[in-house]
Amino acid sequence: MSFFEPYKNGCLLKIKLTPNASKNAFGSEVFIDAFGSEYLKASITAVPEKGKANKMLLKMLAKNLGLAISDFEIIGGQTEHLKKIFIAQSFNEELQQKIVSLKKEK
Repeated sequence: MSFFEPYKNGCLLKIKLTPNASKNAFGSEVFIDAFGSEYLKASITAVPEKGKANKMLLKMLAKNLGLAISDFEIIGGQTEHLKKIFIAQSFNEELQQKIVSLKKEK
């Protein structure tokens, strides 16, 4: 199971967010929850107050994927570490390659 998949008219991206980190970055590893679902690891310098970390995560995703911030919506895990993010773009090969490139190789 992957950390992203087709969902409705777009894509579902699953991220394990670590707020209040030393830098903004995506990880080279995935987190696997108790149900076997994969989540891409991400760290954010913002604190988890008043949605600051969520906003910074969406900005970072938009920048790295070359999409508008309005293309992203957190549909699960608003106040949790495990996030489900809907990307309102067609699930094509170009988008898949961009998402895969988020997972940094060390």
